[in-house]
Amino acid sequence: MRIAEGSTRVVLAALAGNGAIALAKFVAAGLSGSTAMLTEAIHSLVDTGDQLFLLIGQKRGKRPPDETHPLGYGMETYFWSFVVALMVFVLGGVLSIYEGVRHILEPEPVVSPWISLGVLAVAAVFEGASFRLGYREYKRVVRGRPVRLWEFIRISKDPSLVSVLLEDSAALVGIVLAAAGVIAASLFHIAWADGAASVAIGLLLSCVAFVLANETRSLIAGESVAPIVMDRLKATLANIDCIMRLDEITTLHLGPGAILVALTLDFRPNSTTQLIDAAIVEITKCLQETDGRVAYVYVRPSHKERKAAG
Repeated sequence: MRIAEGSTRVVLAALAGNGAIALAKFVAAGLSGSTAMLTEAIHSLVDTGDQLFLLIGQKRGKRPPDETHPLGYGMETYFWSFVVALMVFVLGGVLSIYEGVRHILEPEPVVSPWISLGVLAVAAVFEGASFRLGYREYKRVVRGRPVRLWEFIRISKDPSLVSVLLEDSAALVGIVLAAAGVIAASLFHIAWADGAASVAIGLLLSCVAFVLANETRSLIAGESVAPIVMDRLKATLANIDCIMRLDEITTLHLGPGAILVALTLDFRPNSTTQLIDAAIVEITKCLQETDGRVAYVYVRPSHKERKAAG
C-alpha cells in the first residue's frame, strides 16, 4: 500500500508542475512564434492530462472486490496507463512531428527568444524537481538493491511511477531540444532549426509512448512478480516446516499493490484436514510478511498426493 501512496505523491507533484509549465509555455509560444516552444507547450499539456488519467486509474484500482470482480479492480490501473501511452503518442508525438515538418517547409521567424529561453529555464527547474521526487521514490522502492533505473522501468509493476519517470526524463531532454531550436533559429538564423527541434521532440515522445505501451501491455496480459520477489517467496516457503515439497509456485500481479500466489505442494505425510487448514493459514501469513502486496494465496496438493488420496 505504501508503494501506491508513494506513486500518488509523485503523480500529484508532476500534475501541479506540468499544469503551470504548460500555461507558461503557451504564453511564450504565442509571444515568440516558436514552433519548438509550441511543441513543448503541447508536451506539458499532454503530461498534465496523463497525470489526471493516472490518478483516475489509481482511484478506480483501489475499489474493493465485489461479485463481478472478486479479485478487485487493481488491474484497471494498467488500462488507464495504456490510455496515457496512446495520448503521449497521438497528442504528443504525432502532433509535434506534424508541426515540426510544417514549419520546416514553411519556416517562420522566432521573435523575443529570451522569453522562450526564460520559460524553458523555469520549466527545467520544475521538471527537474518532479523527476527528483520520482527518482527518490524509485530508490525507496529498490531499497538499496543494485537495480538500475532502466531495469526498474522494465520490471516495475507500478505504471504510475514509471510513467512519471519516463515523461519527466523526456521533458528535460525536450527542453534542451527546444532551447537549441530557439537559439539556432533566432541567433544563428537557421530557419529550419525550430521545426527540426519540434520533430526531434515528437520522435522522443513517440519512443516514450512505445516503451509505456509495451510495458503496460505486458502487465495487462498478466505478469508474474519480479525475479527478486519470487526468490524471496521461495525462500520463505522453504523455511515452512509443514511443506514437504514445493512442486509449483505461480504468481500474478492483480495491480501495483496486489499479488495472487498459487501453490502446488505436498504436505507432511498423515496430515489431517485440521493440520492442513492451519498450515495454509501459516503459509499465507508468512508470504504476506515477506511481501505486503500478497493479497491472495491459493494452495492445492500435488498430483502425487491427490492420486494417493484417491
